[in-house]
Amino acid sequence: MLATACGLLGAGLVLLAVAVGTATPAWAHVLLLELFPLLTLVGVLLLLYELVLHRWLVQEIARIAGPGMVGNMLPQDVLRTFLDSIYGENAANHDVVSGVLGGEGVRPGGEGLTISTHTTVELEASAINHDTYHLTSTVSYSFKTPVADDKFVIFATCDPLLRDSIIAGCRLPLCDLWYVGDPDLFHESIEDMLPSVNIGMSYTDESGTPTTAELERIKPTDVKFERWTDYLTFFREPMSTMPRQNPRRHLNSLRIFECDLSGLASADHMVSTIERLTVQVTTLQPVDEGFLYWQSPYPCYVDRISLKATDLSTRDRVFEFRMMPFTFRSNTDSTRWLPAHELEDLDVQSWLLPGHGVVLVWRETRK
Repeated sequence: MLATACGLLGAGLVLLAVAVGTATPAWAHVLLLELFPLLTLVGVLLLLYELVLHRWLVQEIARIAGPGMVGNMLPQDVLRTFLDSIYGENAANHDVVSGVLGGEGVRPGGEGLTISTHTTVELEASAINHDTYHLTSTVSYSFKTPVADDKFVIFATCDPLLRDSIIAGCRLPLCDLWYVGDPDLFHESIEDMLPSVNIGMSYTDESGTPTTAELERIKPTDVKFERWTDYLTFFREPMSTMPRQNPRRHLNSLRIFECDLSGLASADHMVSTIERLTVQVTTLQPVDEGFLYWQSPYPCYVDRISLKATDLSTRDRVFEFRMMPFTFRSNTDSTRWLPAHELEDLDVQSWLLPGHGVVLVWRETRK
């Protein structure tokens, strides 16, 4: 457009020069003089628009309409569009979107993201005998937007492909992921974990009154494989680079359980929305494996991670420990081996994405 404006101005000047400096018929002379101001005016207006008005209009439209348009778009659409504009359209961009936003990015009904803005993690290891110990994990989530759902779902798997795909394929707002690395111990380990599930929550009842339900033993219900398609997208259709999965092929590597959180409310209350959820689970682990870990199952802002191992040592085996966080940042010295009583909480104060977390390794104290 700038070239057009300059061209019109140049044409106006040429017409003026022709009209003034050459012998032309009277009618042509008048026509040239009439066209000169018109072309010059149009050229000046186009030049003014290109140099001043265009930039100002674009800025004003972006300022006024931009936030409203972005605000009405689904978060995953905004991020996917942004990534495509930088890296080009690529199926791998879906993995980044899922890693940052978690799952499909929308709760049923399109109400928005289930994001924990304050998360605390407590891991405690207690020896049972010379060879085994109990690992108790207590994780508390506080949600940015109260969750209008009273169903909590547990996905348990020993398949690495499912482990890395479940959160991306799940549209349920409240869920957890258990991973057992040894397929031979999968069902035995899950059956051992189920009786240890304790859940507490802060919720509002039907009248909007805030109420707290302390940690309480809850019995998860096994979801039959015929209903798995209701819980995971990739059992209904292809998901990114993952082809549609047949539930029957995962009968030995996946189990799904659901918990009715409304049962935690007092008899005269109904759960309207959940603002905070605490999940506690105990698992049986081998001492000689030499490490324990926690990974974020979905995006959440973690305040701190607490690791307690004072009860892991026995009379004939005393251990020293080393904390190794894999997060964006952490305030700990991971190069030192410490006795259990010197382990300090990991002050994270950062967002963690799936794959982020902390490992605690140990070895017998050298004498």
